[in-house]
Amino acid sequence: QVELVESGGGWEQPGGSLNLSCESFRLAFSLYGMQWYRQTPGEQRELVAEITVGKVPWYTASVGGRFTISRDNSKNTVYLQMNNLKADDTGVYYCRVQNTDYWGKGTLVAVSS
Repeated sequence: QVELVESGGGWEQPGGSLNLSCESFRLAFSLYGMQWYRQTPGEQRELVAEITVGKVPWYTASVGGRFTISRDNSKNTVYLQMNNLKADDTGVYYCRVQNTDYWGKGTLVAVSS
């Protein structure tokens, strides 16, 4: 069974940085696009960033220029570097294998002063 394990979340002040990781297990990682979603209480999960097999990134407008998605196929891991964090970035961040029902369990990011 495919497993995705996120890490790197935590509390950070506005303007700070966090680097999320999502390691995959039992997945032909290099063959799939990968995505990061964010969910806040009472809201649906929002696609924040994704990266294709060819390492082409896409970002939702609110994080463009601040977040960077990357992948290391040798480590079966996708990353989300988050800089200049804002309070609105607060939420649970999930990684997902694109076009599948494979999701991680999420990692909490809290941005506040």
